[in-house]
Parts: sequence; structure tokens; C-alpha cells
Amino acid sequence: MAITKLVADSLGAGATPNQSAFKNIIINGDMSIAQRGTSTASITGDGYQTVDRFKTLISSAGTWTQSQSTDVPTGQGFAKSLKMDCTTADSSLSAADSVRFQQLFEGQNLQYLKKGTSSAESLTLSFWVKSNKTGTYAIYLYDQDNARSISKTYTISSASTWEKKTITFAGDTTGAFDNDNALSLQLNFVLAAGTNWTSGTLNTSWNSWTQANSAVGQVNLADSTANEWYVTGVQLEIGTSASDFEFLPYDVNLQRCQRYYYVHATGNQILGIMWWYQDQVNNTIMHFPVEMRTSPSASAPSGTNNYRVFHNGSVRYFSGFSGLQAGSPHATTIDSGLTGSGSDCGRVETVGSGKMLFSAEL
Repeated sequence: MAITKLVADSLGAGATPNQSAFKNIIINGDMSIAQRGTSTASITGDGYQTVDRFKTLISSAGTWTQSQSTDVPTGQGFAKSLKMDCTTADSSLSAADSVRFQQLFEGQNLQYLKKGTSSAESLTLSFWVKSNKTGTYAIYLYDQDNARSISKTYTISSASTWEKKTITFAGDTTGAFDNDNALSLQLNFVLAAGTNWTSGTLNTSWNSWTQANSAVGQVNLADSTANEWYVTGVQLEIGTSASDFEFLPYDVNLQRCQRYYYVHATGNQILGIMWWYQDQVNNTIMHFPVEMRTSPSASAPSGTNNYRVFHNGSVRYFSGFSGLQAGSPHATTIDSGLTGSGSDCGRVETVGSGKMLFSAEL
């Protein structure tokens, strides 16, 4: 069923007039989808780790474990949060060091913000946050198309207590977003930052990007292995005030995430049908549940007997795949390199640690 119909059905006949579906620009702001897994340890660099659509960037500022947590603000309807846990401290940051947590947005999803015109819309960010490390934290928006940014700060006032924060960013009348499926906007939560990020004057209105003005006053969450930071209920919406968090059905939320990352199969699951169109040349056909942002890259970890195919009355095990063939945002085929006769076919599966993953992340 189409996502738009699912949301229309969920709003129902009693919905408030002019109520907006998908008012939240953030995808997976309730941290409920974690296709990659619920915990990743020993993080020291950049990448998507656990909760979908949120990317972590670490530049020589400690070592971290990221997890999908069940610690949430009481009575707000959330079941999951994201937790950053410092496991190796860095109490003396070098100038270029930073820890950031971000979501990236396609330009074609932002056209209604009217950026670059005299009617540019303000954006309001709201979220729930908790940390034992009190003090000032920076957040900034970065316009990838025009190298412009705006920064604001919030304060964690009470240690280890869930607090709701609301921040409004003015509209930007300079520089339109490109109307395509490429990266146009970043939302960045800063958790630690060296002087390259903090030595200027906080850039509280839209201006050309100056790194030193982006995170002035930022505390160093990396300065102790006792430090933790939790976040959930992240909502970025048009206007100058925050509305209640927009909860979407789980399946709708998952489909939105699958546009960017899709787990097709993990251990002991069916991959698809493998067929040989000539000796020693075969394909396994896989269809994606939603149109991905672009033709994705595939990842299938190699390992002894990670995969198997049932054909010609027998089971054959193999270690991995050789590459994508004829990929598109809708479907792909992938070659295993197994020998066989033309017109052979069979059911192929993952085994043990075998996986088939597709990424079209920004």
C-alpha cells in the first residue's frame, strides 16, 4: 500500500482540517527503526551505525558505543531513543576534533521551504534530550548547495534528566535548494568540538559557512567515559513554533528509511531465485520494497558457506557474490560466480552470517 494512503487512513475522517501529513522533515525521529542493528561499539570515525537515517561523524575525539535504547521520556509515547556512550575519553581536543550526529535531506523534499526567496519559511526543531553532562550544546543547519549555515545552542540544565528543547531557525532568503535527489541540507547535533569549530562568534543567522562560528560554547562530551547522551522525538517542521511529535505507523516509517538503506536478507533467509543464462554465469533477482533514492550499492559479506542455493535436487554452498548486474532504484540482479548449466534455476538463501544489504544513503 502506498505511504500516502497509509497516512491518509491513519488520519481518518476525524482529522483536524488542514492537518499536514509528513510535517516532520526528519525521518525516523522517534528512533524506532534500526535496520543495521541495535548497538555498535568502538566507533572512531564517520558512518551510519544503528538507528536509520542518522549518521555519526567522529574526528579523533574519543571512542564511542552507539545503541538504540529503551530509555525514553515518561508519558510521551516514545519507545526508543538513541544513546551515545563515551568509552575512551579525549579530555583535550585538538583544533579539528569533533563529534557530530546528523541527518541529511534531499533537495526535492525541501522545495516548499521557499529557500532563496523573500518568502523563505522558518523552521522549528524540537527534541527530547538527556545527558549527565550539563552545559551548552550547539546545533547547526548547513546548506550543501550554497555553503551557508545557521547555528543555535541549547542547554542541558539537569543531569541525567529528560528535557524537551525547541529551537527556531529563521528562513534564508539567499540560495535556493536544488530540486533533485542529491544532498541539499544537513541538520547537525554537535557533541564535542575543537577550536576550529568554536573560536569565532556563534552564527545565529544565515551566512556563508564559517567553521569557527558553528559550535561556539560547545561542551566536550568526550572528556569522560562516564558521559552519555540520549535523544529522541526529533522533529523539524515549518513555522516558528513546535507542534506535537508526528508519530507515523511503524510500516510507514520503515518504508521511508528503506529508500536510503534496505536489509534484503540476513542469516537463514531467502534472497531470491538464482538462474543461469549460460554456463558459469548466473543472476539472483531481487526487488526492493520501495523505490530507492538512486541505484544502490550492495554489500554481501563473504565467508565460508555464507550462502546456499537449492537446485537440481541438491544444496550447494558458496562464500559470496561477485557484483551487481543491471541495478536500478527498483530492483537488481547479482552474480554469484557459481558454475551451472544454462536454464538451471534454484532458491538462494543466506546462511549464518550471510547478509544482503543495499545502500543509497546521501
